[in-house]
Amino acid sequence: MPYVEESFTEEERALLSQYVSNTDKPVFALTNLPEVVKGALFARYSRSPKSVRRLLLDEFITDVGEVPAVPGDHVDAQRAAQLYDRMFLEYGDDSVAQLGGVHLACEQASNLLTKVLEWGRLAAYLEQSTRYIFYDQPLGGRYRYHTPGEIADSRHAAAYETFLEEVFGAYSEFVTVLMPWFEERFPKEESDSNWVWRSTIRAKACDTIRGMLPAATTSNLGIYASGQAFEQALIRMRAHPLGEVRAYADLMLEELRTVIPEFLTRVDRADRGDAWSAYLDGTRRATEAIATSLPLSAPPRDEVTLVEWDPDAELKLAAAALYPASDLPDDVLLDYVRTLPTSQVDALFGAMVGDRTNRRHKPGRAAERSFYRFDVLSDYGAFRDLQRHRMLTIEWQRLTTRHGYVTPDILGETGLADRWHDLMARAAEHYEAIRGDLGSDVAQYVVPFAYRIRYMMQFNAREAFHLLELRTQPAGHPDYRRVCQEMHRQIGSVAGHHRVHEAMEYVDYSDPDLERLEEARRVERRRAQ
Repeated sequence: MPYVEESFTEEERALLSQYVSNTDKPVFALTNLPEVVKGALFARYSRSPKSVRRLLLDEFITDVGEVPAVPGDHVDAQRAAQLYDRMFLEYGDDSVAQLGGVHLACEQASNLLTKVLEWGRLAAYLEQSTRYIFYDQPLGGRYRYHTPGEIADSRHAAAYETFLEEVFGAYSEFVTVLMPWFEERFPKEESDSNWVWRSTIRAKACDTIRGMLPAATTSNLGIYASGQAFEQALIRMRAHPLGEVRAYADLMLEELRTVIPEFLTRVDRADRGDAWSAYLDGTRRATEAIATSLPLSAPPRDEVTLVEWDPDAELKLAAAALYPASDLPDDVLLDYVRTLPTSQVDALFGAMVGDRTNRRHKPGRAAERSFYRFDVLSDYGAFRDLQRHRMLTIEWQRLTTRHGYVTPDILGETGLADRWHDLMARAAEHYEAIRGDLGSDVAQYVVPFAYRIRYMMQFNAREAFHLLELRTQPAGHPDYRRVCQEMHRQIGSVAGHHRVHEAMEYVDYSDPDLERLEEARRVERRRAQ
């Protein structure tokens, strides 16, 4: 292709080779540079006609005549920091904070805290899974749970820790019963390796008893995010009602400032981050004060309820599909589609969806011109999985024991149901006692995953393809599969959007005995290849 190759001296090329992946192509990666320098280089794009390589040589390299023994020794990081001060603080250009990122390990965080950490949309998260890890091994002399300072300093401390130790002890006992029980019920097939069989049995056991785990259960979480995403997370966390969250924000800020200090200068400034945190805290308190005084009660509800949708969504989707291919205004296209017979709307809708050969083939942005708003009352374990879909809108209420809990059918067959019910009842007693003294926020820690939580999920049709087809695959946990299957049904039966419903052809309604078996077999085949 006719790209212009930049002109560099041999000395410049030798120096640049330490910091860019090539010196002669229009596409290249930056290497061996501090995050602040990489961000500053890209920030300069908006105010300079020079290329990044030329900017690096002219403005950030202190001695072009010599190649340093250690990459980065001749890079002026101080100048980059000063550039950030001007653009970030003086000019208020928040976009420059998107130009540097950090991989941050967040360990020993309660499951309440991990949901706060995963709130932001513009970041990548990977959390320790309850499906592949048994929580039967102590860490530091006790089981893996967090005791919040609010409880540790109260009269509930001893009872709280005694109960949680008992819960984890019971979890360990359930493991020793369920593993051999599943092994006997689902014997290994000759065509399966030991790894396929054992990993599938283990996942089945983990899925069955994860409802015993309390929200205080600690987890490890990896985050990759830009400076801007971390700044927003820290400002939110510093306004949170739980002490664990606020203290963890301080830990994160301290570590992030060792690698990207320039990106986080506003977090704890009185006139910037502190004021923003105070604003968030004030709005939360004001709305809670109104909510607690509402003279309302709700009758029993189904697990999934479609509460709002656009009756004209399918016509609007068809019109939106025409928009990028035409030169007509949006409203003119919609008026035209309204005049079409059903057969032509079907054809237009079919053209938008196309020939999908797998679930990763999804309609384009035209499918975003619609929405579905669901009120869900599922167990906390299922919520934890669905909460990860951050590109949609999700809001959740506090975890409580007042909505009841779920019990896996298998526990009745294994003789463990009575023990399960006893632990759930006692968890509710501890919840009410802590709630009465310390409030409903702190009381959440003692609530097991089996208890139901109310949350709202709103998404467009394009996201529905991704969410519902992914989360109904046979390898998924039965609880969230059931929620997503019901969402799919109601898009067709309640909203009456039959075209959207039928286009999601990879929503899976099968009911496998061993959810992860086929997935494990596929993994092993890929390994062999």
